[in-house]
Order: sequence, then structure tokens, then C-alpha cells
Amino acid sequence: MNFNNLNSGLKSVKIGVSTLALTLLALTSSAQQEEHKNTNVRLGQKALLDGDFKSAVTYLEKALPAEEKDPNVLYLLGYSQFQSTDFKKAADTFGKVIALDAKNANAYYYKAKANNTLAVDKNSKLSVTQKEQLLQSVIADYSKAIAINTNDGKLYQNRAVAYRDLGILRGTVGSTGYNKQVATEAYTKAVADYEKVLASDANRKDIQTELKKAKVYRDLLK
Repeated sequence: MNFNNLNSGLKSVKIGVSTLALTLLALTSSAQQEEHKNTNVRLGQKALLDGDFKSAVTYLEKALPAEEKDPNVLYLLGYSQFQSTDFKKAADTFGKVIALDAKNANAYYYKAKANNTLAVDKNSKLSVTQKEQLLQSVIADYSKAIAINTNDGKLYQNRAVAYRDLGILRGTVGSTGYNKQVATEAYTKAVADYEKVLASDANRKDIQTELKKAKVYRDLLK
């Protein structure tokens, strides 16, 4: 698979600097230099380069099951599904990447981010218990990624968001899932993660704001 070409082309895709960095890191970590023999993988690469993530999904899905044991191909598929906002499939696919490559911190990151999105979806039909279970899995995945890459600030930042969302879920008075103790603990852990980010970059105004909000939410719990 010619990941060098893919890396160059991705620079022109407008997907955000941090997301791009994650993608490049994952794709170059075990990249093969030759062009992939599977036509659908090559077409999926091209579609991804063009920012046509839905077409990329179509081609990469056609590459399965022949390439189902290739974590690089599955990563491309999961990433394309994520960018196509098919978060359930993206989470499932990144889970398969992890099964093949348990040290892939970026796969944990995207799996967690996809599931966090599902857990807080306003149109979700999940019960409070199901949402909490999903958020707990998100926190666990971020924690596994942190164990692999302890210096990655975005992992702490996103785990803080998951803790915050758990605090909101269990700390809303009148909701069926209200539990002050659980919510307090969740907000306290969110605060710790936000502080971890600020310890590395004290000038992050966005994190300063989120830290203050988490403390306020925690202190207003009844």
C-alpha cells in the first residue's frame, strides 16, 4: 500500500490539523511502501485523498473480507466511516483494528470518540444505563490509549469530556439516572484530566474554560 502518496494527499484534505496528525501517524507507523494489490483498497485510498469519505467506505468495504486481517486497511475504513458520521460502524471497525493491533493508540482514540458521540446523541434511543455503559467504555478506551502514549494531551482532554458527559448524565436532577456521588466523582476526574492538559500547556484558554465549567457543575450538584 503506497502510504507515502496517501500521506502527501491527505495534506490537502480539510479535516483539521489534529485529526490529520493522528491519521498520518497511524498510517505511517507500519506502512508498506508498495502499492496495494487490492483494487478496491487503491480506489478507497484515492477517494479518501479526495475527501470523498462515503466512496472510500464503499470501496474499502468491498475489499473485505479479503483484507479483514490487515489493520491498515481496517483503519482506513474506520476513519472513512468516522468522517462519514457513521459512528456505530466506525467504533466497530476500530475495535477490529485493536483486536489486530492492541498497541494502536489512535484506534482506541477514534473508537472512543465515536462511542462518545453515540452516547450523547440527543436522538439516541439508548437507556440511561446503556449510555453510562457506553461512556464507561469510552473512558476505558482513552485510558488504554493513555497507557500507550502517556504524553498525548488530546487523550486526557477527550477523556475529561467523557467524564464530564458522565457527570451530566448522572447529575441531572429529576432524571432516572440521577446519582450525586457518581456525578461528583465523574466531574472530579474530568477536573484532574483538564488540569493534566494545562500542566503541559497553561495557555489553553479553551481548557481553562472547560475546567471552570466542570468545577461549577460539580459544586452545584444537589
